[in-house]
Amino acid sequence: MAIEQVFVAKNPDSALKLGQARGVAIVAAANHELEVFEYAARNIKQSVVGKGSAEKSQVQHMVMAILGLEQKPQVDAADGLAVALCHANTTSNLIKISGGARVRRGRIVT
Repeated sequence: MAIEQVFVAKNPDSALKLGQARGVAIVAAANHELEVFEYAARNIKQSVVGKGSAEKSQVQHMVMAILGLEQKPQVDAADGLAVALCHANTTSNLIKISGGARVRRGRIVT
């Protein structure tokens, strides 16, 4: 499972709610024995847009283009899809670099 790393929010109430939602997602992954991969927002944007300081609209546009969507996804949906694309890109590149063939149970195998 891939998830965005915690970031410092300006609104304490929003930060608390975000932390609770992340906690629930991570516990659900752990309960299903899934490995959790965390990516910084800058790395996600870099992976999808090519620029770590990209705007939300740029992320939406690139997610739409990469996935061949007919319309831009909502901002939150685009963010989630961007995390998935970042993880797919990262995993794929690690497999290529290592000379492996695929990932099985969190490990690169030949």
